[in-house]
Amino acid sequence: MKSPLRFALNRMVAPNLSLPDFIQLATSLKCDAIEIRNDLKGNEIEYGTPASRVRELCEVQGITVLSINALYPFDVWNDERRAQAIKLATYARECGAQGLVMCPFNECGDTRNEAQRAAGLRTALSELAPILREYGLLGFIEPLGFEDSALRRKRVAVDAIQSIGGLDVFRLVHDTFHHHLAGEQAFFAQLTGLVHISGVEDAAAPLNSIRDGHRVLVGEGDILGNAAQIDTLLSTGYGGYLSFEPFAESVHGLADIQQAIGASIAHLQKNRT
Repeated sequence: MKSPLRFALNRMVAPNLSLPDFIQLATSLKCDAIEIRNDLKGNEIEYGTPASRVRELCEVQGITVLSINALYPFDVWNDERRAQAIKLATYARECGAQGLVMCPFNECGDTRNEAQRAAGLRTALSELAPILREYGLLGFIEPLGFEDSALRRKRVAVDAIQSIGGLDVFRLVHDTFHHHLAGEQAFFAQLTGLVHISGVEDAAAPLNSIRDGHRVLVGEGDILGNAAQIDTLLSTGYGGYLSFEPFAESVHGLADIQQAIGASIAHLQKNRT
């Protein structure tokens, strides 16, 4: 019999809840890990919640903070990014988080060519590695599958990590949504530190038109192949958490988010191959 899947909740699954209520949601679903974010107005970091308060609330309920999401754009390195990285690393260490999710530049109008992007990626990783080591954190690199993204595929990230000697502090985020969008076939389960899961059910939408707003909880109508992706990761060496990260307002407005997540968990458990 296969072991149960390990689920976590990204703050994006229920951004309108207070932190205590969000933690209670996690415990009610028997999820013992969460991710917090620095891009949600009125929540935690943006609201000014002390890191010690986050740690206290989580420790009482036996909750692990997997990450702060996210350092952006981590691959465009400058003095501002260094200061941002140190600020987030300080908060992460004090709240007990295991690491920082790091997202690449993802805007139209990026005039850099492929070689310049690759050089910028290596520079950023070289500068971030000693910061992560000093603060005792992991850097979770999350390629974004959008066409405007400067880092779409995990293979490029793996090559850069290896080239700067960063295997001790860098891991990949396998996001099932972005993996599908990028059309990437490669899985790097043993270098994966975190998996983000969400579903898309709009089968008529052209692939290059799908955006975060399409991302719902994983169910029967999912076109991303979440179950197959998860099975491949688990069968090739990944043993970590599957963190729910739906961006759709339809999910955020649900009257009973606990029931909806519970149904998604049951669906994924049932569809293991």
